[in-house]
Amino acid sequence: MRIAVWQTTPVAADPEAGLARLEEAARAAAGGGARLLVTPEMALTGYAIGAEACARLARPQGGAYHEAVAAIARRHGIAVAFGYPEAAGGGVRNAAALVSAGGDVLADYAKTHLWGALDREQFVAGDGLSDVVELDGWRVSLAICFDIEFPEVARIAALRGAELVLVPTANMEPYRSVPRRIVPARADENGVYLAYANYVGAEGKQVYCGLSCVCGPDGEDAARAGFEPELLVATLDRDAVTARRAALPYLACRRPELYGDLT
Repeated sequence: MRIAVWQTTPVAADPEAGLARLEEAARAAAGGGARLLVTPEMALTGYAIGAEACARLARPQGGAYHEAVAAIARRHGIAVAFGYPEAAGGGVRNAAALVSAGGDVLADYAKTHLWGALDREQFVAGDGLSDVVELDGWRVSLAICFDIEFPEVARIAALRGAELVLVPTANMEPYRSVPRRIVPARADENGVYLAYANYVGAEGKQVYCGLSCVCGPDGEDAARAGFEPELLVATLDRDAVTARRAALPYLACRRPELYGDLT
């Protein structure tokens, strides 16, 4: 399966512009043979937009944002994983959804690990990790930005059968170590592909560090962006997942009875 990771600048609390830009990215990704497009965190509205804008622009699961992205997916024949502000009963959640090329919502997930004051001022945390769903024969899971910096998140996805973890992200300076070291390690230690879609440019006080990537199950880059807007395209190979897990059977060799202190 070919996938595309969209590294772009954030929109300024303007979902109409966000959707228009997403459509252009979907068109380009599909034209390059990709079956899936992964966007950054809160791609439809921008990320560091403040609590008032988040509340004003939030929409429920299955609402207007999902309908609009589903229409884009159908028009261009490509699945889309997109970030958006979700209107939930207890506040606004930082969410991401995966929509199939046919427009069906396959997964909807809210960020569970909030990063610092910025996240906590804008959002309430989700209360469960992502489901693992099937897309074009691949087992796929979602995480959002800071989530992937916790080893347990990717490990649980792998234990649930994930072969590909999608990570919409808004990672800023000076944290280049995350895409350079942590993300490859998460892929390697779980024998999964990991698609990490970050912003570039500035948004208020935040300066994003780019370096979006697709890391293979051996932790090596299948594709890597720099510090400019870019549409990455990479080809995934399921046999590589099987081979890596056979060569380094981390999942099979676990000793869960020793890990009680984790909980």
